[in-house]
This record gives sequence, C-alpha cells and structure tokens, in this order.
Amino acid sequence: MATERTLTIIKPDAVAAGHIGDIIKILEASQFKIVAARLVSLSKKEAEGFYAVHRDKPFFQSLTNFMSSGRALAMVLEGENIIARLREVMGSTNPANAAPGTIRKLYATNIERNAVHGSDSSENAKSEIHFFFKPNEIFQRV
Repeated sequence: MATERTLTIIKPDAVAAGHIGDIIKILEASQFKIVAARLVSLSKKEAEGFYAVHRDKPFFQSLTNFMSSGRALAMVLEGENIIARLREVMGSTNPANAAPGTIRKLYATNIERNAVHGSDSSENAKSEIHFFFKPNEIFQRV
C-alpha cells in the first residue's frame, strides 16, 4: 500500500480545552507521522473559503463562525492508507455515535464542536493541504 498524506485540524474547541497534546499523542500512537504543523487563526472569510463545499448547507454559517472563533492546529499527516485510518481514529462526526477511544468520543462536545477535521478523500486532502501549507513547508524525505 502506498504512503499518503492528509490534512487534519485540531479545531478551536479542542485547542481552547487544552487537548492539542492529547490528540497528537493519539495520532502518533496510531503511527501517523506529522510532516507539517501550523497554529492558525482563521478569519471568517478564510473559514468560508476552506469550507466552501458546504456553502449551501444549513450548518455553513455556524461552522464557519465556529472555525473562525479561535486558534486551531492544522497538520499534514503521512502514512499508509492514512485517510481512511485517520477517519477511524477520529470517530463519527457526531460524538454521540463515535466509538469508544476515538478522538471525537474523548474530546468532542457535539456534532459541530467535534474536536478535529480530517480530509475525506485524496483529492480533498491535496487541496486542503495546499490551503494551509506551501510545498516547501512540508517535510520531504531525502
């Protein structure tokens, strides 16, 4: 299986609650390599751009308000089958339905304030990584 890259974001709720280290510990225990990381504070316009795919959905305004409400940690993760594996480790979008031990079961408070974001496809991972990082900001093996 080929090595992939994906984007994850530790969202403002988890950052404000002091869970950055807890979540990174889970990611590293899951054999995900962090190849780039940046603490960000999205403007409303940036949040709207990042979540543009959801523009016509009823939760768009509350989501972009939330994502622009405080600091977040954007990271590029690398590993085999990482997109699917990260989605398993994150758990269901609704933490009430998330499996025990998943990030969202442990640290999310509701479906919107669900602690983490993860790319859902390789195409989205590429564009989401590009949204936050330039190629020279991502660790490259030599």
